[in-house]
Amino acid sequence: MMIRRLVVVMLMTIVLVDVVRAKDVKEVVVSSVKELKGIKAKKIIWEKDDAKMVLISSTATLEQKETFNRVGEPIVKTVKVDGPDSIPFFMDAHEVTVGQFKQFLKSSGYKPDEAINWNEVYEYSPTDKHPMVFVNWHDATAYAKWAGKRLPTEKEWEWAARGGLRDKEYSWGDDESVAREYANYNGTGGKDKWEFTAPVGSFKPNGYGIFDMPGNVWEWCQDWSDSDKRFKELRGGSWVFSTNILRLDSRICTTRFPATRFNGVGFRCVSGFPAAKQ
Repeated sequence: MMIRRLVVVMLMTIVLVDVVRAKDVKEVVVSSVKELKGIKAKKIIWEKDDAKMVLISSTATLEQKETFNRVGEPIVKTVKVDGPDSIPFFMDAHEVTVGQFKQFLKSSGYKPDEAINWNEVYEYSPTDKHPMVFVNWHDATAYAKWAGKRLPTEKEWEWAARGGLRDKEYSWGDDESVAREYANYNGTGGKDKWEFTAPVGSFKPNGYGIFDMPGNVWEWCQDWSDSDKRFKELRGGSWVFSTNILRLDSRICTTRFPATRFNGVGFRCVSGFPAAKQ
């Protein structure tokens, strides 16, 4: 009898511990920029579009650089690296999905300047878990405003894409041979089993826990890319292009008018203090 009671007590203890752990790992739900003040969590859920967001530290970070003394022994030095701003911001962990964009259209009543051809969208992004494509800069900006967020500046985008790495060619480092582990780009192989877009989060994240910064779809930024203010900046490359375009210093060379729609163009949002107007 005593043994049976002991077993019951132990089982109840395990259940209670599991409940406590579940509460500990519960993600913080945020509904506005104002609510970000004082939040210490590094991951949140944005209430409006149910997007997972990750904290990107834009304060100075420390980078280790290795030099050598006169007898060839390594010396590690720390160097301050300045981020895009003095206050951290949160970025969507994933590109905005077809499902999220459909919810935006239902909830907001937004009407694009040109009706979305859903047959084309589903050809390249066939499920609600795939990234939304054929969206122009105006569509992306309208979605961000509806959600209470904004598009990233180009500087914010690249800072987040680097995932804490400095002076590297790709968001995962310099080794091009592992690209299929982190990105969906032209062709298939390894983790990349998709001819067109892949469901968001299908590959390894970068050091900040953000997925698909390289490849899958190009992503709109706030910035104008020319002094005449004709083109908006697109970053990241897409399923269409090779690894050469996945490099962090790569910029799209084709037409990128704000009204451009393309089967390899999507976006993600950020939230935090207002960025400088572009």
